Amino acid sequence: MNTATDLASLFRFVLVRTSHPGNIGSAARAIRTMGFTRMELVLPHRFPDPEAHALAAGADDVLEAAGVHAELVDGLIGSTFALGLSARRRGVNLPELSPREGAEQALAAAARGEQVALLFGNERTGLENDELARCHAMVRIPSVDDFSSLNLSQAVQVMAYELRTVMLGDAPSEAPPEHDRPLADAAQMERFYEHLGQTLDDIDFHKGRSAETIMLRLRKLFQRAQMDERELRVLHGILADAQRMAMLAGKGGK
Repeated sequence: MNTATDLASLFRFVLVRTSHPGNIGSAARAIRTMGFTRMELVLPHRFPDPEAHALAAGADDVLEAAGVHAELVDGLIGSTFALGLSARRRGVNLPELSPREGAEQALAAAARGEQVALLFGNERTGLENDELARCHAMVRIPSVDDFSSLNLSQAVQVMAYELRTVMLGDAPSEAPPEHDRPLADAAQMERFYEHLGQTLDDIDFHKGRSAETIMLRLRKLFQRAQMDERELRVLHGILADAQRMAMLAGKGGK
């Protein structure tokens, strides 16, 4: 894949808990003008809605093809690289990128054939920590400190523009390295995190420490590793053996 159209097909814009249907329509218009067509909606307050179509200004194909999901992981299925847009620094310690840096990293992933997700949170609260924890990095748009609030569709437009600009720029002198095996996608990673969390409980790992904090740190570690499917199977096997030994130990103590 080397044309802008080919690369654009690997991107999805994921809107999470959107309050106003007009913002969904405006976001659809924003990405369509930059050559993108895929939108995923997670728990939208109102959709479909006439206001969304009115503000899409002709980008009805984007709205009609949009996926609507009850869980964030469903909107991320197939993606292996995710960027979360956030106006504020959160408790999740992620690499922080400018919009141009985020676009460059996202394009590099797409050039390797990876599917890329860009996450945008609720208009008032943004992305929550557990939503950002599913991302590999965070993008902050450098607005002024005394008026930092950016409309959702404007944030979408900024990132869509940056991606388009990078795509139309000079091609890199060397092709980005390919992964030897398919990377585990967001859904596979989520199943692993569930297995990991259950195993830590089974072996009584936390011992009064915050399970949420530990899982956020472990998510960051494994997100950074970008494991392939075979590596994930090995880890599942290790966790399953740890659970089996914990069960045997529990039986022996009775």
